Amino acid sequence: MNRKEYLQKSLTLGLCTGSLFLSGLPGNTLFSLDKSDDEIKQLKMEKEFLQNWLSDLLETIDKEVELPARVKLMEGCGKGCFNRHKFKQEIAEKGKGSLENLIAAYKKNFEIWQEGDKIHIRYGEVSANCYCPAANYRKAKPNDLHCECTRSTHQTIFETALNRPFKVEVLESLRRGGKTCHFLVHLS
Repeated sequence: MNRKEYLQKSLTLGLCTGSLFLSGLPGNTLFSLDKSDDEIKQLKMEKEFLQNWLSDLLETIDKEVELPARVKLMEGCGKGCFNRHKFKQEIAEKGKGSLENLIAAYKKNFEIWQEGDKIHIRYGEVSANCYCPAANYRKAKPNDLHCECTRSTHQTIFETALNRPFKVEVLESLRRGGKTCHFLVHLS
């Protein structure tokens, strides 16, 4: 799967998740194209409310919580993302017990290459926008904490596939001012 397909799949998953969440709110039914203008307006207001609430929560966490705890919170979100999205679990499953197989499985969605005892995972040489639907409604900033979520997802994929701990670091990300997202997995 190339980056365009990945983005489409991510957006579809994000929109489906969001519409299913919104459908559980009082007064809503599952999203359909038969919604009246009033129902669409209500859904848009609820979506905006949820986006603003999430922004407020994350801003408060940034201001009130020490950095190690903030990183742990985002790591939990990254592990949750792995657990929610089958294609991420499939990468780990296809790479079970074999670094070579894991790299091959990654290549369907990402650029990946090995350089000695390090593995590079990159979202293309240049990316147009962040692939995470949860991040796209917030202003990016230096040292953006949201990137720890994605870092944790890749760490979880490696640890699940190869059954041992790994250190993964963010080398570059769009949200931190880079031209793409680029992660480094330390094998030793």
